[in-house]
Amino acid sequence: AQAPAPAAQRAFAAPPPAAGVRAPSPAAAMAPKRKGNNAAKAEPAAKEAKKDESKAEAAKAEEAKEAEPDTTEKEVDAKKETRKLLQDAISFQTSDTTLNVVPVLGGKVLRSLTDGGMQYLIAGARANLGAKAGRYMFEVKILEALPIYDHAWGRNAPKPKQLCRVGFSAAGSGLVLGADEEHVYFDTEGFFWAEKKKNKVAQPWGKEVVVAVVLNLDPASPNANTVSLFRDGVRFTQPQPLPEALKGKVLFPHVAFRNVTVQVHLGAEPLKPLAPFSCRTLGGAAAADVKVAQSTVPKDGKYDVMLPVAYPDEGTFEWLDSFMKENPGYHELSDRKVLEWAHASGVWKPSKGWGKGHGSLDKPEFAHGLTELDNFSVRRILAALTPAVPRNYVVMEVKANLLAKDRKDVLARFSGPTFKRTACVVMGEPDAEFKQTQQAKILKDKQAKATHKWQVEKAEKVRKKAAAEKAKKLAEAMKKAEQERQLRKEAEAKEAAEKAEVAKKEEEGKEESKGKTEEGDAKGKGEEESKEAKAEEK
Repeated sequence: AQAPAPAAQRAFAAPPPAAGVRAPSPAAAMAPKRKGNNAAKAEPAAKEAKKDESKAEAAKAEEAKEAEPDTTEKEVDAKKETRKLLQDAISFQTSDTTLNVVPVLGGKVLRSLTDGGMQYLIAGARANLGAKAGRYMFEVKILEALPIYDHAWGRNAPKPKQLCRVGFSAAGSGLVLGADEEHVYFDTEGFFWAEKKKNKVAQPWGKEVVVAVVLNLDPASPNANTVSLFRDGVRFTQPQPLPEALKGKVLFPHVAFRNVTVQVHLGAEPLKPLAPFSCRTLGGAAAADVKVAQSTVPKDGKYDVMLPVAYPDEGTFEWLDSFMKENPGYHELSDRKVLEWAHASGVWKPSKGWGKGHGSLDKPEFAHGLTELDNFSVRRILAALTPAVPRNYVVMEVKANLLAKDRKDVLARFSGPTFKRTACVVMGEPDAEFKQTQQAKILKDKQAKATHKWQVEKAEKVRKKAAAEKAKKLAEAMKKAEQERQLRKEAEAKEAAEKAEVAKKEEEGKEESKGKTEEGDAKGKGEEESKEAKAEEK
């Protein structure tokens, strides 16, 4: 006896042939079946579909290949320079460094102050030599990262705690890389920044590596008007295009850092020669390809400390803005400048501050949730530091400059032989140029507000129109659904009525049939009784 087949086999087994039908032989069952007309027609269509899919996949692969960046090295070795080479020394002038920068070893190593709130502020330094043609590079190495513990850093403190940015900037732009549209740089997190936008272009980097920033301004090069980053001589990023705002301008090497010590190499020979091609440093550049910034050291060796004397809210800071624009060699000492510096360094900007009605331009409110920044420690450090860092200062303290005692305290700080102290009285009727400038600024602000209002109103109209169209479509859909529901209800009622009518007719038929049956029974019974009566009578 054979064991019964498993249930799965039984379920998929062929049914037995019907009575009178001859079962196919094993050979016939194993022979290939002849395809029907539909199957024969479907096979070429399936083949064509597969061909189309293959073509589509090949096209997609080709598009993806075209979209991938070309990583082939296009740079070539620098030609031997026959022109006159640069003879000037490259350095960082004090006017092109933030107040927390501490140059070491003749400016080859840069450190920053890290106490009293200074640890939150980014230090920036721009070299005095800029490139205007050719292809050149400079190098940076992080020597140490100062340890900052999380509990001492603060929840609202900027991130990251240690950072370094390397790139180029135009003359006169901000000293904190990233605070100006005339900046372009790479940072330690692997981002490339241009036009106040950042893109991830590389892996993070840090200590004990030499990074080189290559600026290519050679119009004959395939990578013209680009900037690249190299790590220990090896290409680290693909060439990144310069913003339109920087094309045609002299670009100066620029570094910005926080809580690290950096070595900036601007010498004639590189620390780490590039592996793909040879490239000259800015220190070994041709004199015709570079420009040296004018020295800011006064001829008599005395720097100016100016105290504006003016009434509050009488155009004082508007005058200061125009003065600083015309005299970029001066450095403003004020609380508003400290706030701008903090916000440019990534410090959280409170929603309610001096720009929202709290405080004033002269004495803005510090409310960042950082004790060492909010308790004016930075102001005290700057008051002690600035007399030791000779440069031209504008001490913008509206209230203090109006009081004789406070003015004497400021003058006492800058009593050294390297400073000359002057007062600038900003009172009375302003000249026509100042009025015109302020009127143009007011008009620009009004136009900006009107444009913003118009854009908001336009967006609101578009939103309302979209909401109305959506509501209309929803109402139409609801109306259609209601009509369909009503039609279904009527159809169901009609069907129910028809069923009731059929049931009624069936019931009437049953009653009629029952009546006929009873009548026949009564008639038959009467006939039987009649027969019985006749029989008895007989």
